[in-house]
Amino acid sequence: MFDQIINVLKSSLKDTLLSLSWVNIFEILIIVLALLFLYQRFIRNTQSEKLVKGLFFLAAAWIFSQILIYLNIKIIGGFIQLMVLVITLSLIVIFQPELRRLLGYLGQPGVISRLFFGSAAHNTRINKDIDIVKEIVEAVKYLSKTRTGALIVFQKDISDTVFSDVGTKLNADISTELILTIFHPNTPLHDGALVIRDNRIISAGVLLPLTEDPKLSWKYGTRHRAAIGMSECSDSACLVVSEETGDVSIAIDGTLRKYDDLHVLKADLSAILGIKEEELNSETKKDHTIFDFSKILPNKQKENN
Repeated sequence: MFDQIINVLKSSLKDTLLSLSWVNIFEILIIVLALLFLYQRFIRNTQSEKLVKGLFFLAAAWIFSQILIYLNIKIIGGFIQLMVLVITLSLIVIFQPELRRLLGYLGQPGVISRLFFGSAAHNTRINKDIDIVKEIVEAVKYLSKTRTGALIVFQKDISDTVFSDVGTKLNADISTELILTIFHPNTPLHDGALVIRDNRIISAGVLLPLTEDPKLSWKYGTRHRAAIGMSECSDSACLVVSEETGDVSIAIDGTLRKYDDLHVLKADLSAILGIKEEELNSETKKDHTIFDFSKILPNKQKENN
């Protein structure tokens, strides 16, 4: 049987290569390069990488089913083909929100410049980003000092926004005063999470999924469990201020890191927002403590080893 499969593959590959022209080879090369670019830009080292690997497995299963049918093993081949079809239709239903947001992202103005010239567009916002980091750190400093509970979610351009859809839409500029107002105990939105994306406060009062990790310590309250849970199911970074102790922590990829030094927190927030160390002012460089980013920022390359 395996000899027959190999012979079929050799025959099909030979016929395909003989029928290809130089134009066809050039077209295939363009498609491969485009797919590699999209993979490196949006998929590599993200939560979506596992999904892409699953899609490749489904494609391989479909090809295998076609080979079985060609060899007159039609029942098994048809069964595999049916399973691939059912799973594919299920994926369309399961990932409908992600597909909707992807289409919405592609319809945004300036999407081409962000795809191909993202670094250039990013450099024009460096000074504004640094000011935003200062605003967030000042707010966190006060929240920690007064032991006011807070939960802030930093989302990417393409990220899981299902949870922020159910919050109160703000679409406001980031400022210390606004953050403190949102998390003031007497305001209606202080119990939920504040979502930041594209250097703006998108929504507040957002309810996040709680982690189901049975090994998590009992000392972590709802805010910490929500921060860890959100980081487990998305590429977001979640900053949490403890109401009981005033401790400041960041959760990324299911890992929670506590910060005793606000200067280190400032450097990490700069990395989360995409500001490289050499782009910061001299004061920030002086306060920046270097550590292994790969453990808490899996989607960022480790800078300045």
